[in-house]
Amino acid sequence: MSFVKEFKEFIARGNVMDLAVAVIIGGAFGKIVTSLVDDVIMPVIAYITGGINFDDMFITLDGSKHATLAAAKEAGAPVMGLGAFIGNVLNF
Repeated sequence: MSFVKEFKEFIARGNVMDLAVAVIIGGAFGKIVTSLVDDVIMPVIAYITGGINFDDMFITLDGSKHATLAAAKEAGAPVMGLGAFIGNVLNF
């Protein structure tokens, strides 16, 4: 079989439409999960933990002290961004 003929048969089976719909639904569902975590779950967790901002939770591996994650990165300190990791795990 030629490549073109196989491609036409693949498109004719309808699998391309199923895949396109799945990609669109997956993208929309990803936004819903992100909003759920950012707008519902994380504020509740922050309230329970006394207002901790998880975005700024980090550990510097060289022992240096910095007020924010951005300041630590700007100073070139090696950091583990625990807050970002927790947020990404919940978004998954």
